[in-house]
Amino acid sequence: MKKIINDVDKIIDEMIDGLVKANDDILERLEDSTVVARKGEAKKAKVGLISGGGSGHEPAHAGYVGEGMLDCAICGSIFTSPTPDQILKAIEKADSGKGVFMVIKNYQGDVMNFEIAQEMAEMQGIKVDSIIVRDDIAIENYEDRRGVAGTIFVHKVLGAMAEDGKSLEEIKAKAEEIVKNIKTIGLATKPCVNPNDGKESFSLGEDEIEMGIGIHGEEGIKKEKLQSANAMAKEMVDRLLAEITDTSTDFALMVNGMGQTTEMELYLINNFVSDYLKEKGINVKKYFVGNYMTSMDMAGFSLTLFNIDDEILSYLDRKVCVGRR
Repeated sequence: MKKIINDVDKIIDEMIDGLVKANDDILERLEDSTVVARKGEAKKAKVGLISGGGSGHEPAHAGYVGEGMLDCAICGSIFTSPTPDQILKAIEKADSGKGVFMVIKNYQGDVMNFEIAQEMAEMQGIKVDSIIVRDDIAIENYEDRRGVAGTIFVHKVLGAMAEDGKSLEEIKAKAEEIVKNIKTIGLATKPCVNPNDGKESFSLGEDEIEMGIGIHGEEGIKKEKLQSANAMAKEMVDRLLAEITDTSTDFALMVNGMGQTTEMELYLINNFVSDYLKEKGINVKKYFVGNYMTSMDMAGFSLTLFNIDDEILSYLDRKVCVGRR
């Protein structure tokens, strides 16, 4: 294993400190915690928005803390949910009296620990609500679907709403609406290596890919022979379109790198996907191309389609000031 690290037990602490030092005008680290927060100026009276999960998905989620997106992000250990006490610190920091909304990816540990933290916060009189993101179509049963790159769209829309002063109830209603309209699928050409054990998360032959991978190094739904970029992207788009009942709306498209994929490859994929969606009568109004939700050093990419209207587009267009610059 070749990793640019010092001590494997200090990776998260050093990463958080490095992020905050690079953005010390807008970010701070809460004392005795792994919480990255908007810097402690006088709180604007608005709904606080928090998210988080295991580390290894950078820039998610700490890179999205700042004006217009998250108020706090909780960084767990690599691919491991943060603990309820850490989540509670984020809730307390984000609360300005208008309540706190939590964006949770659908993993057992995350769901359990965020819900425990919510109960602890409510015992203190803080009003808390949440949404569970389930955008990974590689899982057949909707209730079991994992939260993956589409989670970033949820941060962006709800962050803009919170900044505009929308109520906790309004944000909850919009969250329930949009999560059903976000669909993602990913593939890997190389598995990731977790520095905690130095092992590849699954095995692939030189001429193989893994279709339908998760963001914690999970194997996908099948192995396939490596094909041209266009052929692989076409299969993924066809899988996404099979999940979408209304293609008459406008869409946002995200071409997301898994960590080791070059921008050259991502834009090459976007070139084909844009044309192919147009052929299919899909009108893409907003594009996101880059590393938004990664899986350590996995090579590969995911595609996300999001049904949008003019209101949601205006939220996606909103300028933000976050740690990811």
